[in-house]
Amino acid sequence: MKNFAILSFVILALTSAAFGQKTNVIKVKPAVVVAATNDKGVRDAFDRLIEGIKQVDADKVMSVYQNSDRILFFNNNGTATIGWETMKNNRESSYAKTSNVSLDVTGLRVEMLGKDAAYVTCKWKQQQEYNGKLESASGRMTLVFKLVGKDWKVIHLHTSPDNPDATRPVLTSERESR
Repeated sequence: MKNFAILSFVILALTSAAFGQKTNVIKVKPAVVVAATNDKGVRDAFDRLIEGIKQVDADKVMSVYQNSDRILFFNNNGTATIGWETMKNNRESSYAKTSNVSLDVTGLRVEMLGKDAAYVTCKWKQQQEYNGKLESASGRMTLVFKLVGKDWKVIHLHTSPDNPDATRPVLTSERESR
C-alpha cells in the first residue's frame, strides 16, 4: 500500500508537469559568497618597497621581504640571488653608490590567491645615478606575497627587462611577434 501511494504521487507529479499544470515550486536563492579581496595589506607592503627604493633605503626595502635563506630573486640582468642576507648585503653595497632615484610603476595588478597569498605584477621604469653616472632601465616585475604573522612579505621576486640584451640566446619562437 505504501509503495502504491509513492507510485501514485510520482505519476501525479509527472502528469501535472507534462500537462502544464501549475505545481508548487520552492525557489531557493543560493547564498551569496563574497570572496575576500582585501588587498590593502599587500598594496601597503608593495608601496613600502617602492618608497624604500626611491629613498635608497636598504633596510626599508628588505623589511618587505621574508627573512629566509630560501627566498629567491630572479634579477633583471638574468641572474638569481638566493637568500635574504645575500640580497641585503647586495642592496647595502649598491645603495652606498646610488642616488637620485626616480621610479615609475604602471599597470599595477594585485591578485589575491587566498587569505594568505597574493601576487603583484607591474611595469616599472627607473632612473638613478650610480657612481656619479646616470643610468636607466625598465621592465616587468612579479612579486609573490605571503602573509607571515600579521605582515605581508615577499617570498619571491622576478624581474625581466623590457629590452633584453640582444646577445643573450632567445628561442626564435619567442622573438617572433604574434
